[in-house]
Amino acid sequence: QVQLVESGGGLVQAGGSLRLSCAASGRTFSSYAMAWFRQAPGKEREFAAAIHWNGDRRKFGDSVRGRFTISRDNAKNTVSLQMNSLKPEDTAVYYCAAASNWADPRNSYEYDYWGQGTQVTVSS
Repeated sequence: QVQLVESGGGLVQAGGSLRLSCAASGRTFSSYAMAWFRQAPGKEREFAAAIHWNGDRRKFGDSVRGRFTISRDNAKNTVSLQMNSLKPEDTAVYYCAAASNWADPRNSYEYDYWGQGTQVTVSS
């Protein structure tokens, strides 16, 4: 069992930056691939970024590539999403997720555990 708690969301102006963090419980954190998804009002959940359990592989969604980075600290059971050059269209609830495999990290159905989400609002 893994419990995930996101933090770091808030209101930021376009062009600004935010750093989201996800704290995971459980001693098997290092065996899970971790990802961030987001969901804007009225839209489907969208893949943002994923990182392999040992941190050597990363995937990014097309809309965030080059602006967002994902990292993890297995010693601290945390995964972070650094978001730069934010745009109003980045406004969404951001969710942290954990998967026991790396078969298709862009697919939300691969993920076994989800956090409650943190709101990110980017003003124009």
